[in-house]
Amino acid sequence: MPACFPSPRSFLPLRTAAACAAALLLAGCSFMPGAKNRPADALAKELPRHGIVLLGEVHDNAEGHRLRTRALAEAVDGGWRPVIAMEQFDIERQADLDRALKTCRDADCVIAAASPAKTGWNWSYYRPVLELALKQKLPVVAANLSRTDAAAVMRNGLGATFTVERVRALGLASPPAGLMAAQRDEVAEAHCRALPATMLGGMAMAQLARDAVMADAVKTAHAQGTRPVVLLAGNGHVRRDLGAPRWLGQPAYAVGFLEEAAAPGRYDQTIALPVATREDPCKAFR
Repeated sequence: MPACFPSPRSFLPLRTAAACAAALLLAGCSFMPGAKNRPADALAKELPRHGIVLLGEVHDNAEGHRLRTRALAEAVDGGWRPVIAMEQFDIERQADLDRALKTCRDADCVIAAASPAKTGWNWSYYRPVLELALKQKLPVVAANLSRTDAAAVMRNGLGATFTVERVRALGLASPPAGLMAAQRDEVAEAHCRALPATMLGGMAMAQLARDAVMADAVKTAHAQGTRPVVLLAGNGHVRRDLGAPRWLGQPAYAVGFLEEAAAPGRYDQTIALPVATREDPCKAFR
């Protein structure tokens, strides 16, 4: 959590101040019985009302993962049987993932079979989801464009990864108006406005490609049967104004798990999180 009580001569940036306000509010409410779990319990009741649900995350926020997993587990215990699409698995590993879900007895076995080593994910956050899928025999869909393919798009354009037909099918041949510019700005902000302008276009296009691929994985899973589909991905990927919902072309319920307030229109629902302890992400750029 950031330092929420600065000296009289100092001040808090607006983003930090908002995060502190949310964290302090949560801390005050946490003394009420069951308050910490109330957002997850309410979300669990909401999930079965939608055919497609997109649940965001702050990748390193343990409390966000706990609340999201609790909501999923409660909904499943209540009879909800979704397909679980996950950003943590690359689309080319679907066959490995399918085999693992049929033969593995625990989450570590699934991870070893369907995710290459050193992916950068903290799998302790995702093991409970995979254990839930194994226990309840829920399908799991690999939803992400691999880092290798995304890097190829960034360096050499869509043709470095996709065929012309695939580009058209994903909708990437004619992205929605203004989306590329908005993604460029998001990429710049996410990298502390420290990247050279020449890098932003390629990185933004790679991000568009990842969102389009995730949306396609969700649509395909939803079209294959009568099950609902839930996507687990970073908050940026589930944003209504910028992420996978822009490529879905059908109704979806987007939930952001956030450490700070979101602008209107980004999500259908938000769940406030305490700020995770982490090093300043802009330190490396300075």
